[in-house]
Amino acid sequence: MTTDTNRVRRRARFQVLSLDGGGIRGIFSAALLAGLEEDLGQSIIDHFDLVVGTSTGGLIAIGLGAGMTPSDMVDLYVSGKKTIFPGPRRLRSVRQLLRPKYRVNGLHALLRGVFGERVLGESRIPLVIPSFDLGENSVYLFKTPHHERLKRDWRVPLWQVAAATTAAPTFFPAFSLPSDHVRLVDGGVWANNPAMVGVAEAVSMFDQPLDSIRVLSLGTTTDTRSRQRKLDNGGLLQWVRSPKIVNVLLAGQSAGAFTQVQHLIGRDNARRLDPPTPAGLARLDAADARDLKAKAAYHSRFFCPTFESTFADHLAAPYRPWHGPNATNR
Repeated sequence: MTTDTNRVRRRARFQVLSLDGGGIRGIFSAALLAGLEEDLGQSIIDHFDLVVGTSTGGLIAIGLGAGMTPSDMVDLYVSGKKTIFPGPRRLRSVRQLLRPKYRVNGLHALLRGVFGERVLGESRIPLVIPSFDLGENSVYLFKTPHHERLKRDWRVPLWQVAAATTAAPTFFPAFSLPSDHVRLVDGGVWANNPAMVGVAEAVSMFDQPLDSIRVLSLGTTTDTRSRQRKLDNGGLLQWVRSPKIVNVLLAGQSAGAFTQVQHLIGRDNARRLDPPTPAGLARLDAADARDLKAKAAYHSRFFCPTFESTFADHLAAPYRPWHGPNATNR
């Protein structure tokens, strides 16, 4: 791409919507966005130039790219919860010791039913969806063709992108990408909060200066349980016996990523919502949908004025993909 073209693509403002992973707790993120849309009377996605999402956040991002509304995504989670995470959970917890807790039949059938064979290149908005390549021990990013160099991922069906980013270790088996047999797992193993991924993409692929970027980072609620002092000197059994180590790693990655974003673009340009919640509400596969929707309603109500003053005065530039079925002449 020429320097002249780069200069044309720079914008006075470039806004990134970042959506965390968190299993069924994605109901909170989708419901919060739905609440903002209802209060503002406008599509939230129209205000963002790029959407990045990991795991359940990736599923929401893909749904938005496919033309679904946040309210549609809430309905999908509520209606599909038992299909994705069938009970009884106690027996499945025993299975989880040696095998993935759930089979993927229900999840994959749900994803194919929603997205059909539409491909990533048909997304109406630029997307970046993190996953992880087990075979190469390397990060793997699915990207819409929002840059001339991005010539491959647009061919991947949306349901396969969603299956890859949601393949949470110990909950689901790895997803083998049919086109080239790459073994992929949940992007949450390295970017459960993908806000920094969004900033890197804005700079590297959209040629945006840091001072033009604003980020809205949505979590899926945070477990408020305390870490017992016995963990200070705990061994493998104490850390692995429950999700303690997983929770600490996810919380640490998320906090670190958002702090880096704040350092790079400034505190006033980076906002995050990830409210604390009781431990029982924060389970990846067993959260209560009504409680999550209620919490989202509460926080969307109080966040709406901040969204209006920080993000709503910007409208995203029209998305023109470089490759794929919706490619435009440049």
